[in-house]
Amino acid sequence: MDNLIKILDEIIKKIEGKNIEEVSIETEEGKIKVKQYIGPKEIVSENYPKVEVKEVITSETPKVEVQKEEKKYHVIKSPLVGTFYRSPSPGAPPFVEEGDIVSKGQVLCIIEALKVMNEIESDINGKIVKILVENGQPVDYGQELFYIEPK
Repeated sequence: MDNLIKILDEIIKKIEGKNIEEVSIETEEGKIKVKQYIGPKEIVSENYPKVEVKEVITSETPKVEVQKEEKKYHVIKSPLVGTFYRSPSPGAPPFVEEGDIVSKGQVLCIIEALKVMNEIESDINGKIVKILVENGQPVDYGQELFYIEPK
C-alpha cells in the first residue's frame, strides 16, 4: 500500500499544472485513478498542445447545438463559486434526475461555498431536460447547471 501512495504522490506532482485531466494506473497492489479539473474544454490557450486545439476546433458543432438548446429551455445558472452536489448527503438519492418534473421553489442541488451549503431552487415549473454538471465538481459563478423545459 505504501508503494501505491508513493506512486500517487509522483502522479500528482507530474500532472499538476499540465493539461492532463485523468490518469489511471493498475498494478498488482491495486488501482489508482487521478482526475484533475482543468477547466472548460472550449477554452483555447496558446499553451495547449496542437492535438488539444484540433479537439476543441472539432467540438464547434456541439457548441452550436447547445446554443440552440438554450433558446428552447430555461437555464438554471450557478449563483456562486463552489462545489456542486446533486444530493443532500453522500449516499442519499439526488434531489432531481433528468426527466423529473419540478416545481418553482423545489431544491435542485446544493453548492458548497466556504463550508456553507447553499440550496439552489428552481425558479420555474417544468421538466429537467439536462443536468450539465457532475456531482462533486467545482462550478463558477454563472455556469449553467440545468436545462428545464417550462410547463
